Amino acid sequence: MIDKLATLQQAVRDGIGDGDAVVLGAGLEAAIPFAVVFELIRQGRRDLELVAPISDGAADMLFGAGCVGAVSAAWVGNVSGGLGHNYRRAVEQGVPRNVVVNDYSNFSLGMALMAAAYGMPYMPVRSLLGSDILASNPALKVLQNPLSDEADPVVLVPPLKPDVAVLAVQRADRFGNAHLWGSLGVAQEAALAADRVLVLADEIVEPGVIASDPNRVVFPGFKVSAVVHEPAAQHPSPMTGIWKRDTEFYTDYHRRSRERDGFLAWLEEWVLGVPDHAAYRAKLGSRLDDLRIRGSALAAPANFAAS
Repeated sequence: MIDKLATLQQAVRDGIGDGDAVVLGAGLEAAIPFAVVFELIRQGRRDLELVAPISDGAADMLFGAGCVGAVSAAWVGNVSGGLGHNYRRAVEQGVPRNVVVNDYSNFSLGMALMAAAYGMPYMPVRSLLGSDILASNPALKVLQNPLSDEADPVVLVPPLKPDVAVLAVQRADRFGNAHLWGSLGVAQEAALAADRVLVLADEIVEPGVIASDPNRVVFPGFKVSAVVHEPAAQHPSPMTGIWKRDTEFYTDYHRRSRERDGFLAWLEEWVLGVPDHAAYRAKLGSRLDDLRIRGSALAAPANFAAS
């Protein structure tokens, strides 16, 4: 097996290029890989095509830094405050640059990833019928159900196949096998749809730990191009069993990013002026320790014996 451990800087430098389609926030409001978002900004990536099921602030930061050329999403914002200010400036004013928006619902975006994961030309849905998303996204097609003799329209959602899926997990081994539990969102669909997967692990464990509980492995290790050991890589989002959500951080970001100059000052303080994620953790200081989950709600043991 190939040792895939890499530093955050190496993984981003070698794994995500200008113009790549990148899926972020596949765990919805949890396990958002902010450490990679910050590193993409530091390395000056441009023309990214974001696939952002939720991304809770992460996509908005990339818009403000001028990294994004297009986005496929249902909503880009901050659940602590509302619509992302940088996203709104980009769409309405072209600041700092113009962007292309491919409109989806959260469900249909997940189905687009599922179509790619399954190698299918489309996935049928009904939930978009009657919505104006059909008018804003020409890739979505409405056809009559061929198995029905009655009027029965369905929406065909074509596949979205990202170049890379970036996923934060609780633990992984050095070969790319990982455990993820709690809110999975569309992490499995994103990993299977993408050409490659970049994993951010809060903890690196021996392969036997991963093998002991195969049901927590939600994507195959052979798809993983790099494993980065980066505790609190998901901050300020939560990580089930390890980190709580830093609502104060989100609220402060939303307030300061309301104006362009405020966002640029925030960016310098928390991203450009911080060399790496270790320095970011140090900057958070005791605040990060306060976010660590102290409680315990363990699952019951499972017996995988075959004889």
